[in-house]
Amino acid sequence: MADEFELDTDDLTRRMEGAIAALRTEFASLRTGRASGTMLEPIHVEAYGQMTPINQLGTVNVPEPRMVTINVWDRGMVSKVEKAIRESGLGINPQTNGTIIMLPIPELNEQRRRELTKVAAQYAEHARVAVRNLRRDGMDQIKKARANGLSEDDAKFWEGEVQELTDRYVRNVDQTLEHKQAEIMQV
Repeated sequence: MADEFELDTDDLTRRMEGAIAALRTEFASLRTGRASGTMLEPIHVEAYGQMTPINQLGTVNVPEPRMVTINVWDRGMVSKVEKAIRESGLGINPQTNGTIIMLPIPELNEQRRRELTKVAAQYAEHARVAVRNLRRDGMDQIKKARANGLSEDDAKFWEGEVQELTDRYVRNVDQTLEHKQAEIMQV
């Protein structure tokens, strides 16, 4: 039975990819001074008796580098969408023109850019912790297999595989963070 042990590295890889994908989603919500439709994804509006993402209440467009527009489909929802954006903490003041809500993206000052790089670093640290937790899960599987008769050499091999996978994904987190910080600091 112990000779048949094979760690599911595909599962670990998939879960580590999930940590990276979650990090990229969090990074997309950080405002960098350029307009992006993804910056509205975390905002939900009380609509039709439930919390609804903005992109399900209207069409989100980026017509200019510093402008996001939302063409709200239901005229009755315009004020609710506008209120949700004001209260979201994005620091954007929506302007309404009929059913179209315009979001002019203001230029970021130096202090705000530094704050955003710190927030990005915190997001990256959470992703590193998630990857390390997955490493621990893999190592625990190996430890259980060793208790069931897995040879020392096989255990060392699988531990090396898990560590190599972990190192690769931690480097990926670091590279993603560097890229995002450079994007934030770009004037």
